Parts: sequence; C-alpha cells; structure tokens
Amino acid sequence: MSAERDRAQALRLLEAMLFAAAEPVAEAQLAERLPDGMDIKELLTDLAGLYENRGVVLTRIAGSWTFRTAPDLAPMLAQEREQVRKLSRAAIETLAIIAYHQPITRAEVEEVRGVGLSKGTLDVLLEAGWVKPGRRRESPGRPLTWVTTDVFLSHFGLADLKELPGVEELKAAGLLDKRPSLATIAMREEEADMASGSADEEEGDEPLLLDEEDL
Repeated sequence: MSAERDRAQALRLLEAMLFAAAEPVAEAQLAERLPDGMDIKELLTDLAGLYENRGVVLTRIAGSWTFRTAPDLAPMLAQEREQVRKLSRAAIETLAIIAYHQPITRAEVEEVRGVGLSKGTLDVLLEAGWVKPGRRRESPGRPLTWVTTDVFLSHFGLADLKELPGVEELKAAGLLDKRPSLATIAMREEEADMASGSADEEEGDEPLLLDEEDL
C-alpha cells in the first residue's frame, strides 16, 4: 500500500509540475523533482492516459512535456476580435481620390491632393482590402495604377461605382472639404469636364473628402 501511495503522490507531483510550468519541461528535469526510484516514463504514460479524453491532454514536444488544449476543441476556443481603427485624413482623401478617378497612379493622387503620398497611407488601404494595384499605364516608366475593390463596395453598401454620390450631393451633405487648395482642385476638375464635353465621365468626378467619423 505504501508503494501505491508513493506512486500516486509522485503522479500528483508530476501533474502539478507540468500544470505550473509556462513552457514544456524535459523528462530529466521532471525526474529530478520526483522521489528516488520512480520511473518517469511510466508515470508520464499513466498521466497521459488519465488526460486522454479530457479538455487538456499531455503532449510531448521535442522531448519535453506539457499540457495542451485537446486538438478537437481548439477551433471552438478560437476568438475573433474586431479592431476599430480610424483612418487618417490622408488615407480618407486618398481613398476618395482613387474611388472617383480610378485607375489612377500614385503621382496623379499626389497631384490631386497637392502633397506627397506616404507609403503607409496606401498600406492602410491595402490592409483594409479597399484598394488594390490595377494595370500599368502604357506610358514612360509604365507606372502602376490603383483601383478600388469589391470589398470597398461592400463596406460602403454600393452595388457599383455608379452609386458613388455626385458633387452636388456631397456639397449638400457637407462632405466636400472647404480648404482653398482643395476647392481650387474641385473647380479645376469642373472646368475640365465642361471643356471636354465628354459624356463618358461618371457623375461626381471631383475628389470626395470625408471626415474620419463619416466612415
């Protein structure tokens, strides 16, 4: 009976050591803490059998041992957490310019905005899945163009790009930026449309400039 009690106590000690360890523990380290004469391999086999159908199982990893979530339960424990992030003004303006002028090159985006475009701005829009690289222009240097994606349409509840609001709608809603430099750009766009007289231009070809809270 004494031998059985000693073995049961050693099994409890082994369980406690593995439970308390933050990382997998080598057999040699576990054996050092056990009473003399205890067979560490047999104890580990018995302990693994006790946890065979439990929520956690004893797992051997690279010669060391640890408790891990049962593989069949892992998918049920996965958590998806939404992270709400506000876009910078530069990202909002860039997205609007791409939406209304696509396909458009980086240099053309910078020309419309009047300032340089940082790589981080496009990275944010790419990460959100709202823009993607388009075709290269058949012009010197063959610059890459940028276009919006189906994810962009889905996020903003648009069936297609034709549903983008027009300039007058944006002005009425107070969504067009009133800064002089941008007003000049919008005016230049309107004059260009009138001069070309093209019927192919989509309604609302001026840059849409939104505030962060409007997304």
